Amino acid sequence: MSGPTGDLDDCVVLVTGATSGIGRAVALDLASRGALVAAVGRRADRLDELVERLGHALGPGRCVAVPADLASRSEAAGAVDVPVQRWGRLDIVVNSAGAMLNGPTAEAHLDEWDAMVDINLKGLMYVAKAALPHLVTAAATSARGVADLVNISSIAGRFANRNVAVYNGTKFGVTAMSESWRQEYAPHGVRVAVVEPGVVDTELFAHQQAPVQAHYDRLFAGVERLRAEDVADVVATIVTAPRRVALAEVVVRPTDQV
Repeated sequence: MSGPTGDLDDCVVLVTGATSGIGRAVALDLASRGALVAAVGRRADRLDELVERLGHALGPGRCVAVPADLASRSEAAGAVDVPVQRWGRLDIVVNSAGAMLNGPTAEAHLDEWDAMVDINLKGLMYVAKAALPHLVTAAATSARGVADLVNISSIAGRFANRNVAVYNGTKFGVTAMSESWRQEYAPHGVRVAVVEPGVVDTELFAHQQAPVQAHYDRLFAGVERLRAEDVADVVATIVTAPRRVALAEVVVRPTDQV
């Protein structure tokens, strides 16, 4: 990683799900563009590794680790407070934390359904609720004249499939909430975007039960999967666009995925 490009100098960014996959890639990418990054996740050791990596590459103090369980209202609100208290503002929020635990309904575990609802929906809602007032302030006071809330959903938020009912439900909810917030906050200079990736090569698939994992391996056997960095590129395009440009909904699929 080279020094900051300056695209996002003086911008304060909060990224959830920063311990792996898309969230980690987004944190690395936006930091490389000059942003100050609050990296949120549940695995403190991975957050510390991320902070150390960015410190070596860009200098100390450009990233802060924020261990938090976003399914808790208080921890989600506390996570948002960290960058505001440390750097005095909040310009961009990227909600990337998520869980995908699919399979036949009759064999599903209710605790897995609860986990998806808790992090995919509730955690995102709690972060957005706490962050939006700060984003409004940033849009009104920053040189950019705009602030950004980017929610990572999935193409599962557009098309329902069997054995994916609850995951579909959470991601349809993310897409719907994002559009509603876009309409509500556009007059305040806050852009709200939803990114809906197809299959991405991350550890998300490794969390499935063995038969479900085998199914996905067969289903995507001929597909060159997206990389987390590809989705991070999309997020960077959204948040570095001119103020007049709002990319409200972006679908990004692997070329081979039907």
